[in-house]
Order: sequence, then C-alpha cells, then structure tokens
Amino acid sequence: MKIVVVGGGAAGFFGAIACAEAYPQAQVLLLEAGKTLLSKVRISGGGRCNVTHACFDPAVLVHHYPRGGKALRGAFSRFQPQDTVAWYAQHQVKLKTEADGRMFPVTDDSDTVVQCLLQTARRLGVEIVTGAAVSSIEKPATQFQVTLVSGRNVRCDRILLATGSSPQGWRIAKSLGHKIIAPVPSLFTFKIKDSRLENLAGVSVTPVHARLKTLGENGKSSSIEQTGPLLITHWGVSGPAVLKLSAWGARALHTTQYRGQLIVNWLPETQLEEIRSVLLAAKERAAKRVISTHNPVKLPQRLWQRLVDAASVPPEKRWADLSKKELNRLLSHLTQDSYNIQGKGVFKDEFVTCGGVALKEVNFKTLESRRCPGLFLAGEVLDIDGVTGGFNFQSAWTTAWLAGQSLGLPSI
Repeated sequence: MKIVVVGGGAAGFFGAIACAEAYPQAQVLLLEAGKTLLSKVRISGGGRCNVTHACFDPAVLVHHYPRGGKALRGAFSRFQPQDTVAWYAQHQVKLKTEADGRMFPVTDDSDTVVQCLLQTARRLGVEIVTGAAVSSIEKPATQFQVTLVSGRNVRCDRILLATGSSPQGWRIAKSLGHKIIAPVPSLFTFKIKDSRLENLAGVSVTPVHARLKTLGENGKSSSIEQTGPLLITHWGVSGPAVLKLSAWGARALHTTQYRGQLIVNWLPETQLEEIRSVLLAAKERAAKRVISTHNPVKLPQRLWQRLVDAASVPPEKRWADLSKKELNRLLSHLTQDSYNIQGKGVFKDEFVTCGGVALKEVNFKTLESRRCPGLFLAGEVLDIDGVTGGFNFQSAWTTAWLAGQSLGLPSI
C-alpha cells in the first residue's frame, strides 16, 4: 500500500510516523511544498517548542478549543497530552511542565523535537521530499493521482492532508468534495492607541480580568471574558488574556473589522469595596503623600500614575485632599478601565487560523473523510483551533496519530 502525506509540519510528520509504525509494509511518502520542514515547530514558544499542555482530563482539555472541542472529546480519550508526553519519552525526548501548565522539552530547544521527528520518520523508512508543492489531487478510480507543481505525478492508495493553514490545502480539500469554513485569523494582539498606555511598553500585570465587547451585524452587543496576564506593547496590548480573547472572539472581531471595546479590571483578585478601603486607608495614613507617587495597590508604578492621571487627579494632589468624586473615578479606572480596540496585531510567526474543513464531514474515530474515502485529514487544515499554551500542537498530535493508525485500514 502506498500512502502520501501532504504537509511537512507537526501533523504531517506525526501522522507519517504513526502510519509507518502501525503498518511497516506500507510505503509512506511525505511531500512538503517549502524547503524547510517543521517550520512552526522550530519557532514555537520562542524557539523552545511548546509541545503540549499539562491538562490530562479530556473533559477539561476540550474547553481550551474555541472551535473543535466537541469533535475532539472522543479523540482525546484515545490520544491526549499524557500520551504525547509518553510518546516523546519513548523517543528520548523528556518534557517538563512550567508553572502555567505549558510543556517544553527539558533542553528548552525546539531542535530537540524537530530532530526527534525527522530521525524517527527516516528510521521508519518514510520518504521525505521538500520543494514538492502539490497542485492538485484527483481520484479517477480507486487510487489517487497527486500532481505536483513540477509536473511529477504520484499514484497512491491513501492520502493524509496535513497542510496546516495553507490556502492550497483548503483548495485541494474543496476539490475533493469538502466544505471549507471561511478561515479568519485567531490568536492575535489588540491595537489600541490611548494616552494611558503610551510609553508603557513592557509593563505587565498578572492577572487582569479582561472583557471584550463587540457589536454584531444585528446591532446586538456580545461579550466574552478571560482572566490572565496582560502585557502592554508599543501598539496596544498582548499577553495570554488578550490572545485568548482574540481566539474566542475571532469571528466576531473579523465581522467588526477588528473594532471593539476592551474593559480591564486591573485588580481582579480584590473586591471593589476592599479596594475602596485600601484607598481610604491611604487617604488617612498617607495624608501628606502625593497620590501619583504613593501607590497603595499592587500595580506597576508607571501604570498607577497613568490611571491617577486618567481619573483627572492633579499630579501634585495629596491623599488628604482626594475628593469623593476623584476616588470614585480612580476606582472606576482600576476596575473598569475601558479601551477602544482599533485593529489587530500579529502573534509573532505562530499564526493560527479559525476555519478550515467542516468537522461534520470527517469521521473523528479515524480522521477519514466522509466525502472522499481514502482521504484523511489532520491538524490545522481542519476547523479546529486552540488557545495559546500548547493546545494547537496537541490537536495536531492527536488528529495525526489517529489518522496514522487508520491509514492502512479498509476505507469506510
């Protein structure tokens, strides 16, 4: 049996390896359009490779996927982060868990993962060809015909389409009968131009409670919330709280051309009345101190000064002279600070898309197409995306492993 894997990324390699391990007699050919293999693996996690996340309960794990969680529930019961950790350990790559649950190789070097996948694939006899862009795939009879841009034709019995967020992958899937959910960006930063944030690039607050409000086409507003670290940047805000909001709000933000309102509670772990008490205590105990320089709450000093200024408290005013109206305005900025989102930034090169092959058209027990027998799909070519933290790689490992286990089976 001859099997072609289209795509030399995480899902393509993991699927090719799983197939070669399960069906040693099969001929597995992996085609990568570019010259570089495993490019996202190389750059993930700032070059350290965030392999997965230490969430070992499938029922909890699925809540980290804005799209695809329901379909992945059964898949994760068969291959989840615990299995990923065990698989890499069996292949001499030990993973470690960081405080936020992200898992990296103990070497802190993505090349450890890259070399593991490359060497394992080669040891198992997978033929790897780079610079092999696919122009079309047809199924005139029982076999597939894969035509490369170079003009080369390859015939095979099964295909694993693991083209990531490549538009060509979606075009191929569509030509083979699949519906494509329109791809839009996910996991991005927010562009905000506001005097409160100017020259504060690099200031971070952990945690904040952030709420994203958008206006739908029907004129109704919707909101989603996240709690986590927030980082102020040169162009606006980033950090896990913002990236998660961008993932869950990907379609709504696309509809509004990336306009919306971000409401930040800078002190989510403290109740409003407790904060009021802290400010009133400062008014009594630090009466002669200047408000802008005496910061009684757990916030970076420069941010505190901006919020005091935003509350229209004069820069030299002392705590003793703080009026009730000024105190209420300051409380509002500390707990309900509102910013206008004016666009989206990018999340480094680790872009993720929301959209892809409609999940109802795929059998999630095998990852075989319900539209084209013998065609299997894995990774980001599917309408699956996770929040930041290793979840996107985990869905790639899971779908690819399941596909690899099924590629040698009779078609449905």
